[in-house]
Amino acid sequence: MTPGPENKRQHPRVPAVLKVEYADGRQARDVTENLSHSGLFVQTDQVFTLGDEVRLALSFPGLLDPVEVTGIVAWVRPAGFDQPGGVGVRVERAEDRRRLGDILSAAGPNSHASHVEHEGYRVLIVEDNPHIIEMYSYVLKKLASGELHGKVPLEVHFAPDGHHALLMLREGRFSLVMTDLYMPVMDGFALVERIREEEALRAIPVIAISAGGKEAQDRALQLGVDIYLRKPVKFVEVLETVKQLLRIK
Repeated sequence: MTPGPENKRQHPRVPAVLKVEYADGRQARDVTENLSHSGLFVQTDQVFTLGDEVRLALSFPGLLDPVEVTGIVAWVRPAGFDQPGGVGVRVERAEDRRRLGDILSAAGPNSHASHVEHEGYRVLIVEDNPHIIEMYSYVLKKLASGELHGKVPLEVHFAPDGHHALLMLREGRFSLVMTDLYMPVMDGFALVERIREEEALRAIPVIAISAGGKEAQDRALQLGVDIYLRKPVKFVEVLETVKQLLRIK
């Protein structure tokens, strides 16, 4: 079912990548694509029926503790060649809308939300594809300049494979790892396994980015990945989410 314009545009939507867990016992772990004060869109391959009530816990590793909201499945988007499938969830209770509003409070260039005191957020991106790295670097320059939003203490570093990533993680403080799964020397699966085995590293949140299917997703989550994103990824939305959450009181 395709949503009408009145349902899609009633409240402005903000791109946001948050982990989604389900309070009804579903073992799946999905991600949001966007949020508004009245609802959200969840990327998922699970089957939902229009009108289903869903209880969700939204979070982001290291920055946002789980925020629980209840909503109704208002529309369903089938998977296509250029986009994952998912469901639009309408949130009606005032308390749940307030919770979404708290997450959104820092979004937008005209926001007056107070910045938290933060020592700085350091992200390590593990990727061997030079074209993808070039794209990431282009986005990062815009973020660092404050061209997209206000400046936030955010540093991003690169490693070409899991082996180099481990060396960097052991030598410096990192707040988040974003890794491809299929790489030479040491792949992302082995990297995540090593991170979760080493006491000094195991608490670092990890986001996996891959073109792999359900099998790769299940394996990555079992190894300890916090969020799994399917390529092609709108990388800017991940970092904008980090920047936005750094502004939350």
